[in-house]
Amino acid sequence: MSAPLSAAEFTANAHRALGDTQLQHALHNSRDGFILKRAKAIARLPEFEALRDAARDIKAHTLEYLDLYLEAYEAKVLASGGIVHYAATSETANSIVLDICQRHGAKSVAKGKSMIGEEMGLNAALEAASIEPVETDLGEYIIQLRHEMPSHIIAPAVHLTKEQVAADFRRVHIDLPHDRDLTEPSSLLTEARKILREKFLAADVGITGANFLIAETGTSIIVTNEGNGDLSQSLPKVHIVLASIEKLVPTLEDAGELLRVLARSATGQDMSVYTTLSTGPRRPADPDGPQAYHVILLDNGRTKMLGSDFAEMLRCIRCGACMNHCPVYQSIGGHAYGSVYPGPMGSVLTPGLFGLDHSSDLPNASTLCGACESVCPVRIPLPKLLRDWRTRAFNRHIGPESQRIGLAFWGFLAKRPALYGFAARMGMWALALLGHAGKFRALPFADGWTASRDFPAPQGGTFQAQFSALRKRP
Repeated sequence: MSAPLSAAEFTANAHRALGDTQLQHALHNSRDGFILKRAKAIARLPEFEALRDAARDIKAHTLEYLDLYLEAYEAKVLASGGIVHYAATSETANSIVLDICQRHGAKSVAKGKSMIGEEMGLNAALEAASIEPVETDLGEYIIQLRHEMPSHIIAPAVHLTKEQVAADFRRVHIDLPHDRDLTEPSSLLTEARKILREKFLAADVGITGANFLIAETGTSIIVTNEGNGDLSQSLPKVHIVLASIEKLVPTLEDAGELLRVLARSATGQDMSVYTTLSTGPRRPADPDGPQAYHVILLDNGRTKMLGSDFAEMLRCIRCGACMNHCPVYQSIGGHAYGSVYPGPMGSVLTPGLFGLDHSSDLPNASTLCGACESVCPVRIPLPKLLRDWRTRAFNRHIGPESQRIGLAFWGFLAKRPALYGFAARMGMWALALLGHAGKFRALPFADGWTASRDFPAPQGGTFQAQFSALRKRP
């Protein structure tokens, strides 16, 4: 099992991210795009909320009978000429990939976008075996050049500006003419396409992820906007599908329901540009396709989650909507989380896969405003799951002692309303007396706030007092 890279350093990572002007500029540029496009796409589909219910029910049903659907899926893949491999850990999955590549004498691998590949640390494993991995999704290709991990599950290079991308291309593409204009996104895309076309044709093995696996047909489905996934799986002589076990859905009709909420939630499109279905290797009458077809199903802690209080997290279809609407993610970007899976979904999934000891700060990376749950296409109760992880961290004495003492003190008062009200009034009175200038530039236990802004001195009564007075008005 691969551990997250630096989830244990979330607080320090977040501080650095907030002070990174280049990152803040990139986040500002992308902040509203996803949200507005999603809102417009949903406005065009009156039955969207009903579709969310259906999508939730499909995933919940599949998880309840996952063992049966896995058996059915495997039987169909075998019948179509493919092979299914089960991997309990990332290390096992990497070994299976390397074995397949080496048996076919592979020197290079064309990779479509795969978060499971990122979770496995596949590129490092391939490079260690002297096999060149080439990311063919534009965003993944850019971060591969920079030796970074994705900062967003559907927009891996969203933390970068086009100027940074142009500089990376000039640094790595040694044949790029100095006078070549790379100021527009279209020119960057053209440059990447020229390089990647050569890589597609040279690749011995193609590796893709899977948005869905269909139990009734043994089919894998990927959705892309660049078409790179199609070339990755149809040009090389071997196609390997990497997927986690919860990607199963019973039927093609079920996948159709999920596709209707996926693209709208992710990019605000009615459908992604390419939706590609792949079933087994090339058949005698097929004009093209791989000679061999392998599916690697990764567990990596998911069966443990399946029987736990966090099973609902396995409904996730990786749309990224929770990140796009999260005020914390939008302030610090994805790398601060130190995990392959950032944002609200990552703050629940990462402790589930890698353990709370490695990531106890992540469940606190949320204001619990509820925006993530309100946009989740499969209605995962993310705030509830985040609170559950916080409770477990508290009960296991994980985290700073000062935080535990503060929470224990607050809990003591909250269970005694009369004492809570008295303490609140005394606090208000003291702060109002001491804050005669109307604000504080420093306060004990509040340096995180006053380090960058003043703390206003309270005025008037407490909220409870004002609310009580308001209710008594005629």
